[in-house]
Amino acid sequence: MARTPLLFTSLSLLFTQFLFTPFDAVLGSKGSLECLKVSHAEFTNSAKEVVGVLKSVTSTLHSEFVRNGGGFVDDHRLSSAVSACLELMDLSSDELSWVVSVSESPKGKHNGTGNLSSDLRTWLSAVLANTDTCMEGLEEGTTSSVNNIKNAVTASINKVNTMVQDLLTQVHPVSYNRVSKSKLEFPSWAESEDLEGKKLLMAVDAVVALDGSGDYTRVKDAVESAPEYSMKRYVIHIKKGVYCEKVEIHSKKWNLVMIGDGMENTVITGNSSRYFNNTTTYMTATFAVEGRGFIAQNISFHNTAGPRGSQAVALRSQSDLSVFYRCEISGYQDSLYAHSNRQFYRESIITGTVDFIFGRAAAVFQNCTILAKRGLPEQTNTITAQGANDSTSPSGFSIQFSNISAHSELLPFLNCTRTYLGRPWKEYSRTVFMQSYMSEMVSPQGWKEWNGTLYLDTLYYGEFMNYGPGSGLSERVKWPGYHVINDYDEASNFTVAQFILGDLWLPSTGVNYASGFTK
Repeated sequence: MARTPLLFTSLSLLFTQFLFTPFDAVLGSKGSLECLKVSHAEFTNSAKEVVGVLKSVTSTLHSEFVRNGGGFVDDHRLSSAVSACLELMDLSSDELSWVVSVSESPKGKHNGTGNLSSDLRTWLSAVLANTDTCMEGLEEGTTSSVNNIKNAVTASINKVNTMVQDLLTQVHPVSYNRVSKSKLEFPSWAESEDLEGKKLLMAVDAVVALDGSGDYTRVKDAVESAPEYSMKRYVIHIKKGVYCEKVEIHSKKWNLVMIGDGMENTVITGNSSRYFNNTTTYMTATFAVEGRGFIAQNISFHNTAGPRGSQAVALRSQSDLSVFYRCEISGYQDSLYAHSNRQFYRESIITGTVDFIFGRAAAVFQNCTILAKRGLPEQTNTITAQGANDSTSPSGFSIQFSNISAHSELLPFLNCTRTYLGRPWKEYSRTVFMQSYMSEMVSPQGWKEWNGTLYLDTLYYGEFMNYGPGSGLSERVKWPGYHVINDYDEASNFTVAQFILGDLWLPSTGVNYASGFTK
């Protein structure tokens, strides 16, 4: 299809003139397998063995699915869980293939950021997230069939987890000076500050419009038309409108870019929920993206199931090196499922009630507006529920330069609704708030237990230079894992530059970002 012109006014879109891709990153002087503690042959062979075990899990799940006629008539939730497991095992195989590829050809193109330690640790951690999500879904089943499936796959999945955890221990921690910023290829406009707001005639590959004026009337059809494993950006313009559809961008769709007409104008919405649809949390997502290098701008993702719908995801992202810029993610419980891999959110609005930013990704949120809503009577709000469950996992949430406040629907109920910054979903839950405004909505204790003293010793929660009436530290929790961060060196671990190695890949996206502590 011929590329058609479209007029936009954002600096962030200038990247399309250059067709840069994060997978063309420049290797540093030490861009070799020095990051491994074992030989590359031993590491690669171990990774290939994991793929073999994953195939056995997939085969078992598929056999059970077929044996039951392509589903479990007496348990729709179990059918959803098995379908999700099959998808997650395929995704894990893809991520392990990246691990093998970069191990066998460390100087090859398109392998990741160029920092091999970060890439390997990220993808291995994503495999652990996938196996955990699979088992969590099976736990949500409601009949005796669940036990049959669990018994059939648990041993193999446990073996996968053990092998992947061993692989993680064989990768040295990330060294942040392995790739020099001076060697990165910045676009010629990157250092200019006067281009903001200038108009750009941008090439677009596909247009979605409800009124039929584009190439497609449904977002999912435009996604289907996109090439697979593309090393160039494929740009889809979604015109103004409310698109009531469930969109899934599978792992083969690389470097997709979706541009809306503004978060208040272009809305992708659904109402699937765990309670009303008898499905798993994973499968409730209105919009789900797995393909690496995804970028969204000026779009809203909604789940309208409401507070009684229980878990109801608006956006689920497993896309490595992905960006959500000026997007709205709106729901109630579990609005944003930042599932795995490296993600960046900028100038976005995220709303919800219980655990409304959750998952196992390594995600940084900058200049975002995070709004707690009114949930069910007597319900407590928790903004984050980060799910790192391995001490070597690089995952966590860093929230910087953001506004943490009450949604308009919560304002009349501030005196009777407690809102906390987060609670530990998994053993090594990791979340930090830095240089952000906190309104009086935030409970003086700041953080909430998940279940008694569970994980309070092993989590890492931190606060650094926040301000506003809800930022006071005198009544904060006294958990061993909670930290009032006073040291810039410690806080720097959670900056864009270090936490997601943003300097190595965000310039290629064209999005505005702060590398360190200055906006």
